[in-house]
Amino acid sequence: MPNLFSPLTIKAITLKNRIAVSPMCQYSSEDGFANDWHQVHLGSRAVGGAALVIAEATAVSPEGRITPDDIGLWKDEHIPMWQRINAFIESQGAVPGVQLAHAGRKASHSSPWKGGKVVKAEDGGWQTVAPSALPFTEGEPAPLELDKEGIQKVISDFKAAAARSLEAGFKVVEIHAAHGYLLHEFYSPLSNKRTDAYGGSFENRIRLLLEVTASIKEVWPAEYPLIVRISATDWTEGGWTGEDSVALAKVLQQHGVDLIDCSTGGNVPAANIPVGPLYQVEFAESIKKETGMMTGAVGMITTAQEAESIITSGQADLVLLARELLRDPYFPMHAALELGHDHTWPPQYDRAKPRKV
Repeated sequence: MPNLFSPLTIKAITLKNRIAVSPMCQYSSEDGFANDWHQVHLGSRAVGGAALVIAEATAVSPEGRITPDDIGLWKDEHIPMWQRINAFIESQGAVPGVQLAHAGRKASHSSPWKGGKVVKAEDGGWQTVAPSALPFTEGEPAPLELDKEGIQKVISDFKAAAARSLEAGFKVVEIHAAHGYLLHEFYSPLSNKRTDAYGGSFENRIRLLLEVTASIKEVWPAEYPLIVRISATDWTEGGWTGEDSVALAKVLQQHGVDLIDCSTGGNVPAANIPVGPLYQVEFAESIKKETGMMTGAVGMITTAQEAESIITSGQADLVLLARELLRDPYFPMHAALELGHDHTWPPQYDRAKPRKV
C-alpha cells in the first residue's frame, strides 16, 4: 500500500488516508449560512476519497468575516445546514472538519470576483479590528486597536463557535492563525506594535492564540483532534520566522494541540514569496523534526507522486490539497490508481472504475 493511503489516527479519530481538503473560501454565503453550494462543494470531495474535509474559514463573529459573503458559526441558526452537510461527508467515509477564523484587519472587503476592495460602511461594511491600528494595505482605513474588552470578546467568540461546531457534527477543529488574519496579526512583529501583555516579546505576541486555544479546549471534546494553521514565515525581514514557528509549535504542543498545519505568508502585501511546487513543505518537515508533533503540508502539491513522497519521507503526516482538489474533486481516486492502490470507489461509481484485464 502506498504510504499516502495508510490510515492516520489522531486521538479517537482515524483518517482512512493522508489526503485532506484544505479550507478554501467559497464566498458564497448569505448572512453566514451554508447552502446547497457548500453541500455539493464539500460533499463531492468526500465522494472523491479525501479522508478529512475541512470547511472554509468560518467566521466566529460577523466582524470576523473577510467579506460579506463569508460563511460563519456565530449563531445557533447556522447549525442545522452544517449538520446535514457533515452527515453526508461522514456517510462517504470522510471526517468533517471546520476552520474557525477571524479576519482582523483584512476583514470588510468584497469577494475576489467583486473586486476585493474595502467595503464602505454605507455599502454594508464594518469597522475592522487588529492588534495595532495599522492597515494591511496603505490607503485603506486603519483598523481599531483591540482593547482588553475586545480581546475577551474574540476569545469568547472562538469558544462559542467551537461549541456550535460540535453540535453541527464536526469532528476536527482547526484554528486559523495564518495568512495575515487576526491571530497571525498578533504573533507577527510586523503587525503587532503593542506595549501591553499582548505585544512586544514572543511570549506576549503568542498570548492571544494560546488563550483562544485554551478557551476552545473548554468545550471541544478531548478525544477529538485540535489543529492550528500557522503562517510559518512572513517571508519578510523583521517578521515571523521558521525558527519562531518551531518555538510556537513546542508551546502549542504543551497546550494540547495535535497537529500544526504549515502554511506561510499573507501578513504583508509586499512579501517576496518563492511560490513553486512544494515550496512550503520544508516548514512542516522542520516542525515535525524539532518537536515530534504531527504536521500537515500545503502549497502547490499537485501530483500523486509529490503527495506520496511527502508522507514516505516523513516530511509531514498529512497532505492538504486546495487548488488541485478544485481542479479534480476525485484526485484521491485517481492518485490511488496512479500509485497502484486498489482504492474503494463509491458503489454508485464502481462500474466506471478502471480494472486490470
